[in-house]
Amino acid sequence: MTGKRVVKLPAMGMTYFKRYRMEFDLRNLRSDEPMVPAEYELVAFAADQLREHAIAKYNSFRYELDADVFPCLARRDGCLKLMRDITSRHDFVPQATWLIRHLEQDPTTGSICKLPVGTIQGLSSDGWGAVQNLGVSPLHRGKGLGSILLAKAASGFASVGLEKMHLEVTTENTGAVRLYERMGFRKSRIVYKAAEVAGARS
Repeated sequence: MTGKRVVKLPAMGMTYFKRYRMEFDLRNLRSDEPMVPAEYELVAFAADQLREHAIAKYNSFRYELDADVFPCLARRDGCLKLMRDITSRHDFVPQATWLIRHLEQDPTTGSICKLPVGTIQGLSSDGWGAVQNLGVSPLHRGKGLGSILLAKAASGFASVGLEKMHLEVTTENTGAVRLYERMGFRKSRIVYKAAEVAGARS
């Protein structure tokens, strides 16, 4: 007898998540954009930021329902791979991809630390701007950062000649749905995303 402990893992089952496709007409885009709070900085995409985007993505989604829908969002390496996959695509739109950093002063040295807390990415698909993974870390929500990222992505899509954009959101994420509706998005249809979830009944 080796005395090895047998750990029984919860059974995996297929679950279908109900999601809204929401659309926005970029011809209705307003010229004014939300102001960035003083303790944050908004950064246009650069190739050396992939890890920062991945950190912001991981911290934004790891405890959220979207991590069940898209399991890669629950892992640091999964978020980094996702960023590499998005930015290597031929339809990647750098102009619609933005990062928000929080500026914090180190009490010991007085130096400023820049922590990635928000991210959005954009693709161009069949004449549409397609928003990918808009996320803000939980401690930094309620400050308008999601609106800022979405507005900058919309401006980026418009700057490359796109006239409409869309995104998908899980229907249970009511806070995000309300944000998108305030920004002028309209629900166009319901889609379902299949995902394996521990403990779910297939």
